[in-house]
Amino acid sequence: MNKKIMMLIGLMVLPISAFSTATIDNAVLASKGTTNQQPDLYDFTGTNLKISYSTTGIDGKARFSYKNGKTVLSFSGDQIRILETEIGTLVSVTVTMTVDTGSTSFSVLIPKVNLDSKLKSSVKAQGFLTQHKFSMIPSFSTGQRDIYKVYSLTGTAKFVMF
Repeated sequence: MNKKIMMLIGLMVLPISAFSTATIDNAVLASKGTTNQQPDLYDFTGTNLKISYSTTGIDGKARFSYKNGKTVLSFSGDQIRILETEIGTLVSVTVTMTVDTGSTSFSVLIPKVNLDSKLKSSVKAQGFLTQHKFSMIPSFSTGQRDIYKVYSLTGTAKFVMF
């Protein structure tokens, strides 16, 4: 091949090869109306249940609100336990605590979400109300100690500026 033609082909290929596959993938996602923006606010509903979780707030602290029937509770900061797992983010709060019989926690397993260009997405998740049994008498602390009630949750994930 002629040297000028080879140089011209090289110059044409150079700009394309300068892009990483991630850059090209992001351009394709953007053209399809999605972004790599992650949500910071999740709102879920289930049977007699409303959950709201924000990863941050105006003060930089996470927030979690829990409404189950007539029980309405709010949590912030270190009252919220967050665990990243391969199947999603497990967010847990303690909804009742007793000295001698145990506690009850609520956890929601939030799936990984990439938002669309409107910075909003419909999501489905699972919620777990867990009764943690405890007895100060060791012979009463045998057998299954955690009892679960599972909730199917639907809602939205979105990005908002706090």
